[in-house]
Amino acid sequence: MYDEIKAKFQEIGIIPVVVLEDAKDAKALGEALMKGGLPAAEVTFRTDAAEEAIRIMAKEFPDMLVGAGTVLTCEQADRAMAAGAKFIVAPGFNPKVVNYCIEKGYPVCPGVQTPGEMEQAMELGLDFVKFFPAEPAGGLPMIKAVAAPYTKLNFMPTGGINKDNVRDYLKCNRIVACGGTWMVKGDMIASGDFEKIETLTHEAADIVKEVRA
Repeated sequence: MYDEIKAKFQEIGIIPVVVLEDAKDAKALGEALMKGGLPAAEVTFRTDAAEEAIRIMAKEFPDMLVGAGTVLTCEQADRAMAAGAKFIVAPGFNPKVVNYCIEKGYPVCPGVQTPGEMEQAMELGLDFVKFFPAEPAGGLPMIKAVAAPYTKLNFMPTGGINKDNVRDYLKCNRIVACGGTWMVKGDMIASGDFEKIETLTHEAADIVKEVRA
C-alpha cells in the first residue's frame, strides 16, 4: 500500500494542500480538483472540519487520492484513516506517531528538515519524506545537497512552493511530488470561487505534464 501511494504521488506530481474551515465546501472543492486534473488533496487537520471533509471527499470521489495533513497525534491518524484518508502527512518527525502509523499499516510521509531526521525515517523503513518548510529550509539546493548521501530517499517538498518555482522542483529526479496551496487558497474556498480553483488546478496539472512528459 505504501508503494502504491508513493506511485500515485509520482503520477499526480502536485498535491493540493487544503485547509477547509467548513466541510460543506468539500464536495465542490473535490470536484474542482478532479476536473482540473489533480485528483488529490492533503486535507490538513488544522480545523475542526478536516475529518468530515475527508469523509465527504473519500465518499464522493473514490478515485481521488485523499489524505490527511498536519497529523500531530496517533488519535488524529486513527480518525483520519477511519474517515477514508489514504495517507498521513505530518509537518515534522514525531517517532511515536510515525511508528504508530507504520504498525497500523497507514502510509505515512513525515516532515523532515535535517539529515538526522532523514536517517531516523530511513531507519524505520521509509524512503519517501516531506521536506518542510521547503523554501525557508533551503529549497531545492538543500534537497539536492542532502539527497547525495541518501541515495534511496525521495522527497515531497512543501512550503513556499508556487507556480513560479514548482517546475524546478519537479525536474529533480529525487522529488516524487510537491505540495502546494496556491490553487486552493482559503479566500477562494471561502468565497466559493471553485471555478478559479479549477482553472489554477488545470494550470498546475499542465506544468506537471510539461515537465514530466
